[in-house]
Amino acid sequence: MTSKEIAIKTIRDLPDSVTWADIEERIRFLSAIDRGLDDIKSGKVVPHKEVKESLKKWLSR
Repeated sequence: MTSKEIAIKTIRDLPDSVTWADIEERIRFLSAIDRGLDDIKSGKVVPHKEVKESLKKWLSR
């Protein structure tokens, strides 16, 4: 599906009482997921072990 098709389907699946803000939030959420999946495919990720080590340092401050 194209991005446009996903957006249209997403809007159609929302309840009739949805607000503009709800629509925007849902589209932004799906877009962020799509960007994240693209990052994974292109190797732009941080290994879990590195994240755990960083969190230890940040949380101990």
